[in-house]
Amino acid sequence: MADTVHSLADRLHDVLVDLLTRGAATAGTRGLHDVVARATALGPEGAWIAAAGRANLGGLACLQGEWELAVLHLEAAVADGYNDCVALHVPPVRPLHDDPRFRALYERMRVTAADLDELFWLHQEMQTLASDAQRASVDNIGRLDTGVSLLPQAPMPTRAPHTPGVLITRLDLAAAGTALQQAALKAEFQRSSGNTSLSLIDDSWDYGRARRDAWDADALETRRLRAAEARAFVERPGAGSALVPCPPLGSITYPG
Repeated sequence: MADTVHSLADRLHDVLVDLLTRGAATAGTRGLHDVVARATALGPEGAWIAAAGRANLGGLACLQGEWELAVLHLEAAVADGYNDCVALHVPPVRPLHDDPRFRALYERMRVTAADLDELFWLHQEMQTLASDAQRASVDNIGRLDTGVSLLPQAPMPTRAPHTPGVLITRLDLAAAGTALQQAALKAEFQRSSGNTSLSLIDDSWDYGRARRDAWDADALETRRLRAAEARAFVERPGAGSALVPCPPLGSITYPG
């Protein structure tokens, strides 16, 4: 089957989820390189997917201290439309801020005010999801019920972005959300099956508490769902659509 933008976006999502759940040392970077090559073969319409793959390769290179390789990947990503200036202020990337080549590629990026608003929201949502997942894992300790709680997520923005970089970060958020949900569900199924087994062999099993735990969990999940819905991105009235330079390097405080 011939590659399409949609199929490659799905493929990149799966590759990123694998990296997030298993780690780069185990998953490797072959999947990212494959997506980049196939997206590049699509021509201009696949450029943003190639940029997404390159940007993630650059981020992994930063985590491994491979600064030369990181700059090469990020240069290629920017050439294909990458402009997530917020992501370039995460701690692993900051050592590059004094590199003249990195500063030059950063200064080539352009973004609109409306797109920058969404980029900040997307990164804030990644941080919120991670925090929610951590809190949920603590809340579920000691539950005796057999229910399975999900990890609600805010709806993905549906506005038409002015620049392709927003599509890249939406994909990053989607992958992060999937990876966190998979981890949460795995832990929940283990707890649920364990409780089922224990209830069958333990004559002193506290069924009353199990029912109360189920009610409490349902109420908490409803509150989390409402909170996620309330976090939905709202476009700022009057946010500009003109392409302008990104905020000066070092002026952005990463959300979280």
